[in-house]
Amino acid sequence: MGDWKRVTCGVAMLVAAASVVGSRFGQARTDAHAMAPLQSLTVTPADLVLRGGKIVTVDNARPEAQALAAVGDTIVAVGSNLDIQPYIGSNTRVIDLRGALAVPGFIDAHAHFTGVGQAARNLKLGTANDWADIVRMVGEAAKAARPGEWILGRGWHQEKWSGRPVPNVEGFPVHADLSRVSPENPVWLTHASGHAGFANAKAMELAGVTPATRDPEGGVILKGSDGNPTGLFNERAQSIIASALARDRAKRTPAEVEADLRKDIELAAAESLSKGLTTINDAGSPPATIELLKKMVDERALPIRLWLMLREPPDRLAVDLPRYRIVNYGDKRLTVRAVKRAVDGALGSRGAWMLEPYSDLPSTSGINTDSLDDIRQSAELAIRYDYQLCVHAIGDRGNREVLNIFEETFRRHPEKDGRALRWRIEHVQHLDPADIPRFARLGVIASMQGVHATSDAPYVLARLGETRAGEGAYVWQKLMKAGAVVANGTDAPVEDIDPIASFYASVARKTKDGLIFFPSERMSRLEALRSYTLNAAFAGFDESIKGSLAVGKLADVTVLSKDIMTIPEDQIPTTQVLYTIVGGQVQFAR
Repeated sequence: MGDWKRVTCGVAMLVAAASVVGSRFGQARTDAHAMAPLQSLTVTPADLVLRGGKIVTVDNARPEAQALAAVGDTIVAVGSNLDIQPYIGSNTRVIDLRGALAVPGFIDAHAHFTGVGQAARNLKLGTANDWADIVRMVGEAAKAARPGEWILGRGWHQEKWSGRPVPNVEGFPVHADLSRVSPENPVWLTHASGHAGFANAKAMELAGVTPATRDPEGGVILKGSDGNPTGLFNERAQSIIASALARDRAKRTPAEVEADLRKDIELAAAESLSKGLTTINDAGSPPATIELLKKMVDERALPIRLWLMLREPPDRLAVDLPRYRIVNYGDKRLTVRAVKRAVDGALGSRGAWMLEPYSDLPSTSGINTDSLDDIRQSAELAIRYDYQLCVHAIGDRGNREVLNIFEETFRRHPEKDGRALRWRIEHVQHLDPADIPRFARLGVIASMQGVHATSDAPYVLARLGETRAGEGAYVWQKLMKAGAVVANGTDAPVEDIDPIASFYASVARKTKDGLIFFPSERMSRLEALRSYTLNAAFAGFDESIKGSLAVGKLADVTVLSKDIMTIPEDQIPTTQVLYTIVGGQVQFAR
């Protein structure tokens, strides 16, 4: 920790000097002679200099630059190549951008961090073209597995297959083929959304599932016309299979548990950094994960910044909230200052809670998962212990109920400025038009995922119908024009954690088959970049230290192979990450 303190003191002096330099930047743009005194200014050499590129700063005071300098983890100067030349010393690492684009380090405002690592170790089912592909993948895994070993996978989505499986119930397969290829190994395959899962006969046997097993509150065990479970467990019903898996995993020693979690963290960090992310807002982790992350920060073994939501039921929150609130722990590497709850499920599994029945299955309007009383209790605890409340809501009724609870809570606590609390709704995928202005009025942040719009588009119209979809599906522009803050992300591992894909979806809203999904809601490129940088930082109370490239802020920078702000739109997805820099340290280089 001592080294960090010495760097901080040195940075403070340099920031003061850089303020003078910064004041001359404005003169330099209008008076060419201003460069002479600027070059003669004596400064302490920087540890890192980027030069020779195009830097889009997302800072209104200086929107673009060619170069920047950092000492320790902090930016000390931003300007032209000539401006930054005095900061280059014999020990300065100089990266010549060679015309490449540098932007503030991408911040994913909603991802499941350890889930990214877990997904890297399990079957990746997102590439499956149909149910037969998944059966084949599981069969191959079963041949290589130890007797009784669980086979895990994630990423399947029945609406993205080439056709419906035969037989099926409500469009979902039945377990017979899966059970045939893996008769002795339990199989648990999580839906791409994370809101449903599919089990084979062995997994259901270990979980004690029979035709007589009742649906748990907030969940559904899908059954066929004969009353037998199909293998599909929706929302809270997943806990039935998850409990059987947990009993098996409980056989591990504490050292094995920590080693597995550490591996998940290392894999997730490596993947995130390779895709240009410098900060992840983790959408719900338990205390054990927080404890290990703190340990890794102390070991200087966490190469990325994490901002976490603590996810527990209210009875546990009452115990743990006073214990776990930390802000920018270590070298601003770890923050825990939010609570995560979920009012409904996902659209793909028809779990999103809607005001009206689904157009393609009128017998259901979705599922309320965490009870409204649960969320009310969580809101009171968040107020008491100064946490942000972040609630997953996808359907229009889910969003309305959460907004109602937020408004009621703010009204009960007039001593608190509701807008200053920056409470969040995670996903905000489908809104009734009447609720759109409430986000800005209440100061509620819309934490949305651009890539969900184009990923979901092929089945949104079937689920909602043209009118509902047009009025309230993924309405980024309507929210922004009403004055709401929209932060972007991926919901990984539901989607790939790649910010370039989500940026492209935000500005193009184009599906794989070329459909432009309600084009009036497209973001401009600057709006999309801001949603992935400064807005995402604001969503975590971090806008004073990250989200733009300015003197005094953290030197978190992403360098891209192409200028995503100007190249033809269809070239954006081909852009690669050249460097990911966290606190002035290159954590990824292509």
